[in-house]
Amino acid sequence: MTVATQRVAEHLRSAILGGRIAPGERVRQEDIAQQLGASRLPVREALQMLAAEGLVEHEPNKGARVPWLSMHEVDVMYKMREQLEPLALAESLPMLTPGDFLRMEEIQDEIEAGVDVEGFLALDREFHLRTYSACGIDQLTTTVTRLWNSTQYYRRLFMQLTGPSRRWVVNAEHRLLLDAIERRDEVDSGRFLAGHIRRTRIELRRHPEVFGED
Repeated sequence: MTVATQRVAEHLRSAILGGRIAPGERVRQEDIAQQLGASRLPVREALQMLAAEGLVEHEPNKGARVPWLSMHEVDVMYKMREQLEPLALAESLPMLTPGDFLRMEEIQDEIEAGVDVEGFLALDREFHLRTYSACGIDQLTTTVTRLWNSTQYYRRLFMQLTGPSRRWVVNAEHRLLLDAIERRDEVDSGRFLAGHIRRTRIELRRHPEVFGED
């Protein structure tokens, strides 16, 4: 991977995860190349990388775009997360270090101190992906990250819609999960994590407007 490809990929990844390029929007190679002062090749290579990460999709004769997902598709992705993330956590749990525990505590302290939606999304993502960071099964962690990438936009809209009123539930669930992780309790941590994901999935289903559905 060239430096130019990495630079383009980081720019587009940040824009998509940050909501600056929304689902359904096309990502035109010529526009990105001109904007970043890059040639077409690194842009094309970057788009291939992002497709593998679940951030863009390629349509024949139309180029790349950020996928638009239906409520049902997101619901199924959350069901996948309910099954896969406890498994990734179980694989990671024995290898997590005191430094990992400390960083998770710091992240949760930051969340509880009060952050805006963008700050919460970044910290929440770091919190959960940190818990899986010692999982040695690349296929598993790659799939988990791809599911996080694909549903980020809808998680943002949901958080903007519900506001801070439901943040206390997230904090309580994170604290239960943290306690189980620090005890290296595979059963409790898996149960708390699956319940945490399931609650979000069920609450998302109560807001079809997030998906542009009635």
